Amino acid sequence: MSVTMFGAPPSLFSGKARAYLDWKGVEFSEKLPSDPDFISKVIPEVGRPVIPVIQLDDGTLLQDTTVIIDHFERQANGPSIYPETPRQRLAALLLECFGDEWLVIPAMHYRWHYNEEWIYSEFGKTALPGGTPQDQYEAGKQRGAMFKGFVPMLGINEHTAPAIEASYEALLGELDAHFGSHDFLFGSRPSIGDYGLIGPLYAHNYRDPKSGELMKRLAPNVARWVERMIEPEPLSGEFLADDEIPATLVPILARMMREHLPYLKSVAELLDGWAAQNPDAEVPRTVGMADFTIEGVTGQRAALPFGLWMFQRSLDYLASLNGDAREDTKALLCKCGGDAVVEFKMPCRLNFESFKLTHSPLG
Repeated sequence: MSVTMFGAPPSLFSGKARAYLDWKGVEFSEKLPSDPDFISKVIPEVGRPVIPVIQLDDGTLLQDTTVIIDHFERQANGPSIYPETPRQRLAALLLECFGDEWLVIPAMHYRWHYNEEWIYSEFGKTALPGGTPQDQYEAGKQRGAMFKGFVPMLGINEHTAPAIEASYEALLGELDAHFGSHDFLFGSRPSIGDYGLIGPLYAHNYRDPKSGELMKRLAPNVARWVERMIEPEPLSGEFLADDEIPATLVPILARMMREHLPYLKSVAELLDGWAAQNPDAEVPRTVGMADFTIEGVTGQRAALPFGLWMFQRSLDYLASLNGDAREDTKALLCKCGGDAVVEFKMPCRLNFESFKLTHSPLG
């Protein structure tokens, strides 16, 4: 199998994909997005300069980390990162969504408020791998302007920054308590939930120097979990027996339900109005601005439908359950303040195909 990953060290989602491929034992080479093949072949097919992208030996391109992971889960041998038991599987899917779509807020906040000068040089190493340090810095500053421009759209500003930091530091404490007793979220094997968390917690909040110092000081067990994730023992470990959800995971799930879920509901309402007026259109990156609340502070951020596609995976799995399995998962949701997940109504069916997010009527 000849697999190429187009990615970069500072990239949140490259970190997620790389960690998974290493654990799964997939042999791959990694190329930077400055590689001529990425510019001449990948961007024209995908339609935009996004990383990571996987190129298979037959030339097929895979974009989006969930698509990449699910491809190798189907194709590669060995144990799965998806728990087979209902409570663990639902919790893992929810935490993948939380990591991918919500923890980008503290990831981007800490990068652009505490690590800005450093990250310019890192971007420059990606853009001009053979350039001088000064040339790399200048190139990185030019490229970084786009990413810095996303910061206010994510709801990060002087008003919300203290609450974002309070929430993130509290989350670090919750995760530190959990990883003090467990190697991964659900035992000694990483799950899809671990891979959702690793993107922001490694590529931004561990690897960026000021953020890394904070993590190692406040949450050394989280730092050690990051190190286990990025230098894994391939295909190792087991999930906890009897569908156990450790008590230390409940506060983390509760944080998702308290912070992330109301925002997803607001995005769903905005998407409902947009979809009714645009029945045949590709779903845009944003459908307006939505309120969100962190640690009692309310702000506005872009309403991103892609997060609903991620959340839909949890809803689909919950809908597939019946009998005791469904009741057990509902009890878990109730325990962490997630009753609204059971009642959550998607406005339409979201589909991610051919590198595009589209919608279709429910049913």
